[in-house]
Amino acid sequence: MKSSSYCSGNQMMVTVNDMLIKILCLFLFCFPFLCSARDTITWNSSISDFQGETLVSAGGRFVLGFFTPNGSLYMRRYVGIWYLNSTTFVWVANRDKPLGNFNGVFAIAGDGNAKVLDRNNKSYWSTGRLRNSSYTHRILKLQDSGNLVLTEEGPSNNTVIWQSFDDPTDTFLPGMKMDTNMVLTSWKSSDDPGLGHFTFQQDQDEPNQYIIRREGSILYWASTVSGDFIDSNTHDILAAIFSEVFTYEYRDMRLVMDHLGKIQYFIRVNVKTESWILSWFEPRHRCSVYNACGNFGSCNSRTRKLCKCLPGFEPKSSNKWNSGDFSDGCKRVSISPICGENGRRDRFLSLKMMKVGKAKDLFHVRNETDCANDCLRDCSCQAYSYDENVLQRSDKQGKCRIWGDLDNLSENYTGGRDLFLRVAASGIVSVSPGPDEGTSEKKKKNKPSYLIFLGTIATIIVILCIICSVFFLKRRRMANRQDNRGSNQGRIALQLYDTERHIKDFIDSVEFREEDKKGIDVPFFDLASILAATDNFSEANKLGQGGFGPVYKGKFPGGQLIAIKRLSRGSRQGLEEFKNEVLLIAKLQHRNLVRLLGYCIDRDEKMLLYEYMPNKSLDSFLFDRTLCVLLNWEIRLKIILETARGLLYLHQDSRLRIIHRDLKTSNVLLDEEMNPKISDFGLARIFGGKQTEGSTTRVVGTYGYMSPEYALDGFFSVKSDAFSFGVVVLEVISGKRNTGFFHSEQALISLLGYTWKLWKEDKALDLMDQTLGESCNTNEFLRCVNVGLLCVQEDPSDRPTMSNAVFMLGSETATLPTPKQPAFVVRRSLSSSKPESLNELTASIEEGR
Repeated sequence: MKSSSYCSGNQMMVTVNDMLIKILCLFLFCFPFLCSARDTITWNSSISDFQGETLVSAGGRFVLGFFTPNGSLYMRRYVGIWYLNSTTFVWVANRDKPLGNFNGVFAIAGDGNAKVLDRNNKSYWSTGRLRNSSYTHRILKLQDSGNLVLTEEGPSNNTVIWQSFDDPTDTFLPGMKMDTNMVLTSWKSSDDPGLGHFTFQQDQDEPNQYIIRREGSILYWASTVSGDFIDSNTHDILAAIFSEVFTYEYRDMRLVMDHLGKIQYFIRVNVKTESWILSWFEPRHRCSVYNACGNFGSCNSRTRKLCKCLPGFEPKSSNKWNSGDFSDGCKRVSISPICGENGRRDRFLSLKMMKVGKAKDLFHVRNETDCANDCLRDCSCQAYSYDENVLQRSDKQGKCRIWGDLDNLSENYTGGRDLFLRVAASGIVSVSPGPDEGTSEKKKKNKPSYLIFLGTIATIIVILCIICSVFFLKRRRMANRQDNRGSNQGRIALQLYDTERHIKDFIDSVEFREEDKKGIDVPFFDLASILAATDNFSEANKLGQGGFGPVYKGKFPGGQLIAIKRLSRGSRQGLEEFKNEVLLIAKLQHRNLVRLLGYCIDRDEKMLLYEYMPNKSLDSFLFDRTLCVLLNWEIRLKIILETARGLLYLHQDSRLRIIHRDLKTSNVLLDEEMNPKISDFGLARIFGGKQTEGSTTRVVGTYGYMSPEYALDGFFSVKSDAFSFGVVVLEVISGKRNTGFFHSEQALISLLGYTWKLWKEDKALDLMDQTLGESCNTNEFLRCVNVGLLCVQEDPSDRPTMSNAVFMLGSETATLPTPKQPAFVVRRSLSSSKPESLNELTASIEEGR
């Protein structure tokens, strides 16, 4: 009995083992099929959230499945499409009706529609097509373009019943078609894909125009500037985007309506990473928002306060206006009503380069006077604009536009029009004048005192000119006598700009002599041509203001744009800067130095004419949280390298060794291709022969960029420029200013100190500007941090020359030295006024421009 039982048990064990082996073999045989990703759902299949099932497109580009948005604090499950190995979502099905658990199923239901269901067959989303008895022939497929397509199999071909490309959420993908039926609707927030506040679509009323609406009906942004004038830059970019995405069906690019109200265009260079580059976006700045300042309110994104009322107007709601809410706009100051009995006596104030909304009426007139009179006859007319017809037709020569309420106003707008604002005749004296306006009454009142002042100044100038002439005539006679005696020193002093000595003597002189014009190798411009180019130095053409004086934009006949630096009268600092730049820049030729086009000297007027830099200075991009996104890592690295090459040319490769002494981000200008050019040589100094350093008792520069030996002792050299370059490098890669840098540990610390702290803790990547996260090369970034810290070391002998800096920045294999502690590691306790610094800057510094 025992033996029989044993045999029976043994046979049972063999049978069980055989079954396990068969199951294992079957599993191994089926495993590849179980693991292979599928891209379709049929009538008898589905994907389950509980089992973590997904669809993957045939080329492995897109995934469809259940997800919870990144950062969401709530259990919300959605069905969506995203890029493989990414969290970039391009489509969401049940965006306003999420499931609260993991029991969701995505399937083709009995009525033939694709649906998101729970375990109780409650529908959370449906394709919404009509019931069809042949639902068993329907297939749902995820294509490699990111399009989810519901088709019905037929005898000869498949019929498309529904596709996600016709029912988008917030993203436009290659292969979609932008027409009047296409609407992109933003997410509610970064972690809520529900229907948001902003939509992007083609304008139903204006052809070739794209608009963003807020809350469904409020116009938030439009691709046109005003009326029949189109913002060619934005229009061309959008046309190129839609053309490109239509042509390249599988290229990684997308147009997204952001939940903050921006339409954004992204391109992905490497499909294996999530490195998306933001290539373009609108609204680009606050004034791009439609009617940002309300009716009769003018917007200027370059000023501290965004909006101001037009002359003769005041805020409708002072409380809202002062709190930063400008939506109510402005109302006319109650001086006296325009029009009425004295309507024909109303006057107009000229507003230059204005962007303005669509005119209420457009018609042809013979001249501008007729246009103004037509506006005066219309009591609802608040402003007019006149455009002369270039065809010069004999009957009607120009276009007259008149406006009722003025909306969507911006000033200093490139491509804007001259607008003439209507004001009451009785109140014109009390109206605040615009940039070019005044009143005849004020001019008459001020005329006598003005003439007396001018007469006094003219007399003083004549006396000074006579004294200076006598002085220089005596000096020239003495020099001629020395030359006749064979004095070699006299001959050198009289050479015109052929030696370093003469250039230095010229810069050190106290006046700019008439005969000195002969040695300048750049064109001379007369004052009349400059006045015409700048519209008599109008405020509308003013680009900025420095210690030397204002800078204006000018336009010469033919359309050439220039920047004109106008020396302030009586400015000793400005005179020295003028002499520096008129000679130094004329002698320096390098692609990374700003180019001098000419100069003008007319009595007390002294001006320099430069190439116009449309993107202005580096700091205007770097420290603006909106514009800084345009500076991806590739552009920032190029700016660093080319700025270094410009400094290397000054220090070593030009025939005059130049120490700039005021290198900073505001003195690095950017051309239309974002190429950097070093500017502002007013504080520069020349070194002759083998000279490598100098000193001064007058320390002039900008706090935060000056080296310690120059700020404290007045010593400057190529190494002091290297220090300034190091500060610029750290500001460029961090997006933060060196001065006034606040750290979170309840202390005020300079950017140099903060960088040094991160370097010692091996956390240098924490310095990176947040906008660089997707585009930055970490090896290049760490190399820039290392070079920046080497340049700002306290001892000048430890700092690299610019030739070494260029080599270290451009070489991927060079071994970089370990930096020492930088200078000016300023750290103060916020709760105490007593400094606790390692190298506290206490010298009195004369601020630069």
